Amino acid sequence: MPTAEEKIVLGSGKLYIMEFTGTIPDDATLEAEDNLLGLIQGGATLEYKPTYYEAKDDLGLVSKVILTEEEVTFKSGIMTWCGTTLAKLCSTARVTEDTLTGKRTVKIGGLNNQDGKKYVLRFVHEDPVDGDIRVTIVGNNQAGFTLAFAKDKETVIDAEFKALPMDNEGTKIIYEEEIPTA
Repeated sequence: MPTAEEKIVLGSGKLYIMEFTGTIPDDATLEAEDNLLGLIQGGATLEYKPTYYEAKDDLGLVSKVILTEEEVTFKSGIMTWCGTTLAKLCSTARVTEDTLTGKRTVKIGGLNNQDGKKYVLRFVHEDPVDGDIRVTIVGNNQAGFTLAFAKDKETVIDAEFKALPMDNEGTKIIYEEEIPTA
């Protein structure tokens, strides 16, 4: 039986994105409709992968283990998107819009066009019964993307954001959940 604080998490959520300026914005600012990266298909996955080094003697009598690296990736399928979404997924993308012709053009590529931007990503899983969950990372999409246009399937962009340290403590993930109050 789960404790009063433990819960079963069911369902997906919404994914918000803003350019990182050095601090994490408050919930209302970050979770504004204008910052919605796109609606998700296929859920979202947060992966934390530590790497350890173990020093031990030949006889196995003594050993010491230290954490040497942490890797965090956030993956999600983005089903609703447009050209400006691509600029947030690709550091060499440049977007221009011509209001006279009603055309948006996205140019991608060219190492000299890399913008060096970092983004705050916030995944919000809403649960009116057990309380909402928020996962926040700072990083960028380092896995590229694929656009597959098929006659009988929607085009979903599978984004994979690699987390970078977001503060002077090396924090890579902020996990917040609503808990019961007295």
